[in-house]
Amino acid sequence: MTDSNPLLLNIGFIIHQTVGYVREFPFDFERIFLPPDTELLNLTGTVRVTRTTQGLLVQGDFQAEMKVECSRCLTEFLQPLQAEFTDLYAFTRNAVAESGLVLPENGKIDLAPALRDEMLLSIPINPVCRPDCKGLCPICGENRNETDCQHDTQESDPRLDALRSLLE
Repeated sequence: MTDSNPLLLNIGFIIHQTVGYVREFPFDFERIFLPPDTELLNLTGTVRVTRTTQGLLVQGDFQAEMKVECSRCLTEFLQPLQAEFTDLYAFTRNAVAESGLVLPENGKIDLAPALRDEMLLSIPINPVCRPDCKGLCPICGENRNETDCQHDTQESDPRLDALRSLLE
């Protein structure tokens, strides 16, 4: 690993190991920025690099948190995220797998793009700060988790007023 990019792994030495050789790299960062726009908090995980006949198999398993906005109440909160990825970095262009990845000549691979992609994919489509989030009042816009604005949120369709009077 290097100081300028902590997710740049120097795995070139594994090329000279026997097939089946495994090396694990642990990660633990309080805060890390993944270019161009992703900041992760409390990132922990492990990358396992295995020497195969075709190349180096890189398997990552990470957990982190990311600041996101609740889709109901618009409050910012920390969303737990998990990402797993597996990539094969081939030794030569002839041995390239589906991923199309070839081990760079300098023997260093940057995990940041794969980690960023997988973390962003693990964010829920509609993140919610808590399961019982009440959201915003549709009348005054107050956060109903923090205040009770006493507005009736039952919207009625005026076309159904005649039927409603029969129920009463």
